[in-house]
Formats: sequence, structure tokens, C-alpha cells
Amino acid sequence: MANTRGNAGTLDVDGVTYDWQLQREPQLSDDEGWKGMAISLLAKDCKREALLEFPAPKRLIKGLQRGRLQIDDATITRGIRAALLAGWEPSSRGRPVVFTVDADGN
Repeated sequence: MANTRGNAGTLDVDGVTYDWQLQREPQLSDDEGWKGMAISLLAKDCKREALLEFPAPKRLIKGLQRGRLQIDDATITRGIRAALLAGWEPSSRGRPVVFTVDADGN
């Protein structure tokens, strides 16, 4: 079931439960221009958080109005798998790890 309305949720990916939460909506920065949304991930009973940073939507870069924020379970699932493949170890200790993904979460 796609979760397109909430700003937080829980997903099971490959037998592990992950909690996710919207950390930042797309915003305009004076220094860097448009920054995309960011989603935090935390595996159940683990300590290390991952932060997925998405690119800014093209409509904002073109100067169009902000549309409805679209977050679905499939995109977050792809983001979790991409973070794990890139070296995120949820059971390790340390600061949150930041991963930049594309609009599809890859």
C-alpha cells in the first residue's frame, strides 16, 4: 500500500523493520539554491540513522509553484536498499550517514 500522505511511517524491507520520517521538505537556500527533501531512516533496535537526500523537484527549479509532496513506500524501499548497498550499517554506532539518491530513490 502506498503511503503518500504521511510524513512518517514504518516499512519492512528484506525482513527488517525500518522507521522513516520526513526531515526536510524542498526549500530554497540562499547559498546553494533549491535543496530537495530529506528522509531519515532508522532500523528497529539499531542505533545508526541514515539520511536520504533527494534532488529538488524540477518544477521548483523552473520557478513553478510547489506541488503536493509525493512520498511512497516503493521510493523509500529503493532508498533503503541503495543506502545498504552504499555501506550503511544500521547496527553500528556513530553519526547519521547521508546518502544522495535520485528522484526514484536509487
